[in-house]
Amino acid sequence: MKFLIDAQLPYRLKTWLLSAGFDAIHTSDLPLQNLTEDNEITRIADSGQRTVITKDSDFLKLKILQNKPEKLLLITTGNINNSQLLALFERNLDTALQLFATYEVVEINNSFVIGHSFE
Repeated sequence: MKFLIDAQLPYRLKTWLLSAGFDAIHTSDLPLQNLTEDNEITRIADSGQRTVITKDSDFLKLKILQNKPEKLLLITTGNINNSQLLALFERNLDTALQLFATYEVVEINNSFVIGHSFE
């Protein structure tokens, strides 16, 4: 699976995903870096068949209203430090990937991983 990581998530997440064998880019890798607008992030993700990883609920609104991005991994933990975030991914990424076989939106928080459909 390929990922595009949004600005409010750490670059370390990209590094971790790469070390786990995934294709990942961070908004800081894009020409406008972390100033890249949500619609452009969505366009880049969809054109590259990437799943957007974000904490920004605006992407959920885009998904509901415009059915974009194609796949969304929404992190709803509130404020946690980078080490806690990486540990959360270590514990839950396999489950999230399995859910993407059925759902276009997967949500990870401190208590659960769940898939959502908006059809």
